[in-house]
Amino acid sequence: MEKILIVEDDELIAELERDYLEANGFETEIASDGLEGEKKAKTGEHDAVLLDVMLPGKTGFEVCRELRRSLHLPIIMVTAKKEDVDKIRGLGLGADDYLIKPFSPAELVARVKSHIHIHNLLLESQTEKEETEIAYQNLTILPKSRMVYLDGKEVVLVNKEFELLLFLAENPNIVFSRDTLFDRIWGMDSLGDASTVTVHINRLRDKISKNALKTQFIETVWGAGYRFRIS
Repeated sequence: MEKILIVEDDELIAELERDYLEANGFETEIASDGLEGEKKAKTGEHDAVLLDVMLPGKTGFEVCRELRRSLHLPIIMVTAKKEDVDKIRGLGLGADDYLIKPFSPAELVARVKSHIHIHNLLLESQTEKEETEIAYQNLTILPKSRMVYLDGKEVVLVNKEFELLLFLAENPNIVFSRDTLFDRIWGMDSLGDASTVTVHINRLRDKISKNALKTQFIETVWGAGYRFRIS
């Protein structure tokens, strides 16, 4: 049985989420503040995390950033403020999705099921493939291990940053539009827009362009999109 961690300080909302998830076959655990939620998530016992934004002890933003340093599991942010949606998109927190309160319990369950399914398919695909590294100059990408090295040093990327880099590197010299990259990496049914691609591209460049060769691996083709340039 898949286990969901609910990090929510509002007891009524936490219980509502718990009841609907358990009615749909999930096991749940509740944490009432950010510090407790982070500690429980790091046990590795959960298949997904429902993470409220406004939490005592440590905000959902802070918890999400910390979890993404070591965990690869679906994180769905829950917020009561529409303006927080822009922060979730723009800060590259590593969240897989978000819900705005009040939300439909049926939608909550559907989102959780969808992200766990996608995550499991990804893990199965990685298990079936042998570890084949992608190397260009001083940049090395390990698809199965989901690790990136620059000049022999590991570069820490959040989930969508890694998927975006891997997709471009697996398709070198091909120009992809922002809309195409958004559909491929985030999915056509994801909330948001193609501007989040630009945010993630800029973050990737900051992380993988700080090297002695001054190589700009990801090239902007003005009016067309982006490509992983191999000359």
